[in-house]
Amino acid sequence: MRVLDEVSADVSRLFKTIFVEAKVAGFKFHDLRHEATCRLYEKTSLSDVLIAKITGHKDLRMLKRYASLRGSELALRLW
Repeated sequence: MRVLDEVSADVSRLFKTIFVEAKVAGFKFHDLRHEATCRLYEKTSLSDVLIAKITGHKDLRMLKRYASLRGSELALRLW
């Protein structure tokens, strides 16, 4: 896990540099994780457990917090 933590920290630093250079205020690397999680729910039929494995969420309750589906997507799934 130590190597993964170091790589994650390196990636976060790189993204921070990119965001500063692009003059994107208030954008964090974590925002990308949130966006990716939402897209996995919207664009795939993967189960919660599989999405949790992909995103690294250990707690499914926390994963559900980030799974904010759009109302229109929910309506389509109802019919």
